[in-house]
Amino acid sequence: MNLQQHIEELFSRQPDAYGDEYFAAFDEFKVALNAGDIRAAEPDPGSPTGWKVNAWVKKGILLGFRIGRVVEMAPVELQFRDKHTYPLKQIPLGWNIRVVPGGSSIRDGCYIGRNVTCMPPMYVNAGAYVDDGTMIDSHALVGSCAQIGKGCHLSAAAQIGGVLEPVGALPVIIEDDVLVGGNCGVYEGTVVGKAAVLAAGTILTGSTPVYDLVRDTVHRSEEDRPLMIPSGAVVVPGARAVTRGRGKEWGLSLYTPVIIKYRDEKTDQAVRLEELLR
Repeated sequence: MNLQQHIEELFSRQPDAYGDEYFAAFDEFKVALNAGDIRAAEPDPGSPTGWKVNAWVKKGILLGFRIGRVVEMAPVELQFRDKHTYPLKQIPLGWNIRVVPGGSSIRDGCYIGRNVTCMPPMYVNAGAYVDDGTMIDSHALVGSCAQIGKGCHLSAAAQIGGVLEPVGALPVIIEDDVLVGGNCGVYEGTVVGKAAVLAAGTILTGSTPVYDLVRDTVHRSEEDRPLMIPSGAVVVPGARAVTRGRGKEWGLSLYTPVIIKYRDEKTDQAVRLEELLR
């Protein structure tokens, strides 16, 4: 059987102990994850979201946690203890990936493309996919199975949530050339389209409506479709007035993201400044 069939068959079992067959299959699976040959989600032009979920890859990641045992991880002085199936990723020098000294970790079982820059402290979890030329800034998180495109900038304290379970759910997708500002949070399978800009402090979740002032519409998730930020959109934190009850009396407003424009030459010049930092 092929790797997908083997992983799905092993995942469906509930043995009392895990033998060599499990570890051999998982090692083969992790090599493919590290190389970017398989991924938790991949582009699919025929899908309404432009992406499809590979549930079997998520099952393989979960299988690694199931079969792993807690072991000491070098250097012992730092007291790392984790599942032995997910040690620190080994990165060849020739890939020109900068991992600046500090409290950063990249968990084995993820894909890191060429010329990625990682500023401490940052963290990339198993199952994530980070494409070429992206910058992951300090205190940024790339969650399990999150998909990050080429040439993105995840600014300081950006949180890109992972969606590992349920296995059929779309993970967070950040497409090529997206700028995610400081202290942003993108969660619950949100898709951020190519070249979009999320201003500092923008939070996107499955229950967050996004008000598009340019196209006079509201973007929101549906039962069969996640929240999707259009390509080139510039999203900023905004507020919506409470119009009834005590909220109106007290003059309260609720947070909401707002699309104020789509990328133009001025926006592109500001984004290009990020290249100087890489």
